[in-house]
Amino acid sequence: MPTNSSPKPSLGRDVLSGFLVFLIALPLCLGIAMASGFPPVAGVLTAIVGGLLGPFLGSARLTIKGPAAGLIVIALGAVTELGQGDAALGYRRALAVGVIAAAIQIVFALARVAKLGLLAPPSVVHGMLAAIGVIIFAKQAHVLMGVTPESKTPLALLAEIPWSLVRDNPEVLAIGAVSLAILFGWPALARRVHVLAKVPPQLVVLLVAVPMGLAFRMDTPHDYALFGHEYHLGPELLLTLPGNLLDAIAFPDFSVALSATSLKYVAMFALVGSLESILSTLAVDALDPERRPSNLDRDLLMAGVGNLVASAIGGLPMISEIVRSKANIDAGARSPWSNFFHGLFLLVFVASVPGLLHYIPLAALAAMLVYTGTRLASPHEVLHAKHLGLDQLALFLTTTIVTLAIDLLVGIAVGVALKLALHAMRARSFTALFRTRVAAERRDETLFVQVVGPATFLAVLKLRDALVPAQDPLVHRVVLDLGEAPLVDHTFLERAHAMVAELPSATLELRGQDHLAPVSAHPHAARRAVRT
Repeated sequence: MPTNSSPKPSLGRDVLSGFLVFLIALPLCLGIAMASGFPPVAGVLTAIVGGLLGPFLGSARLTIKGPAAGLIVIALGAVTELGQGDAALGYRRALAVGVIAAAIQIVFALARVAKLGLLAPPSVVHGMLAAIGVIIFAKQAHVLMGVTPESKTPLALLAEIPWSLVRDNPEVLAIGAVSLAILFGWPALARRVHVLAKVPPQLVVLLVAVPMGLAFRMDTPHDYALFGHEYHLGPELLLTLPGNLLDAIAFPDFSVALSATSLKYVAMFALVGSLESILSTLAVDALDPERRPSNLDRDLLMAGVGNLVASAIGGLPMISEIVRSKANIDAGARSPWSNFFHGLFLLVFVASVPGLLHYIPLAALAAMLVYTGTRLASPHEVLHAKHLGLDQLALFLTTTIVTLAIDLLVGIAVGVALKLALHAMRARSFTALFRTRVAAERRDETLFVQVVGPATFLAVLKLRDALVPAQDPLVHRVVLDLGEAPLVDHTFLERAHAMVAELPSATLELRGQDHLAPVSAHPHAARRAVRT
């Protein structure tokens, strides 16, 4: 859909928002890079590039560009498999993968295919993210305890956590546990003391964890005894950074860029990264107080160019990041310049005082990632899928399990295949899923939209095109007639509500559902024709 006019300029608010997001982004960028097998500073490089380029290339007004937890699994897999035991070599080869994937993203954007991201079934996407959350949790829990695990696979790492807890380094665990307590407890505390709501819990973690690390003398190699056991502490348990940003720059190694392994990760970065970025942009657009939809192709172009630059100098892949973007909105941002200032603050801070970052305990960063992982794989996500209906729960769990057992691409493919199979069983015929017609007619202040055929995720783009006339502010109502739809799925309903919510002044009214029975009580649950 076309974009709306620019908001009223408010430089002061954008500077303040950028500073707040910088405080949140700094530890998260470091932690995400560390968990990805990249040098910690690589995450900061990515956020700097995304911030400084964003206002000039992107269309998303309030999104923050930077590294995201959702790509940790792909990045770490690329480093591990391409390096074959040599982490430094794997890192440079992963950069080459990032460059090629970025070029593909640019081609996607120029071909105007970003809208295809709207077809992604939410339950499949959430299942993928839940699997990523489990993997992040399983890997970082051991770092939080100061233990090097023996296992390598996600499920084995998860099973090894009790054994790591038995062999934990108590002072490292103390830092990690306190950090976790702050992260989980801060929202409840902020609800009681409202002024604290403006203080990022990640900043509080650093303000507590760094002094704890200094008190434990972690910057000096030494052993200590506790309850009859000896433990070791040293600088290896603190963040390691180069002396300056120029030393952080690394260049891609294209020596195996066309190997099967490299191409597998190119596909993962290009497809999963693009999908995450598009969906995050849509989610942030929905939070925009001024309801300004982004040009998805232009924003994907920004992600592609940003990834090309970041990968060429040693950075992680970037996407539109939803957590930092929401913080940006909550802080009162009004324009893309808040993203610019967040990148500028990162650049100035890391360039001027890199030595301060060396005192950050790795356990504190691991705690932030464990917290992120638990939110991605929260039991609430399972309950939400169940409330949508058993079909959505099946999609969610299948995608999660297959992703954990095999990899992301297979997990997504199996999830989508299962959704098609379920629809084929409910529709009049499988081919009918692809022949749905969506027609629109405007009458004064109302846009009437009729769906003829299955209203599934495959018809979302047709609905999007039909809603274009409702961009007129004089259109105050969209009537969606489902009387000729034998089947309506959750994706179609959710996207319909989201797309109408982005319209300047229109509200959505559903009609013609008397012949359809919902699979659950949720208002966005799938509906199918009642058999007589």
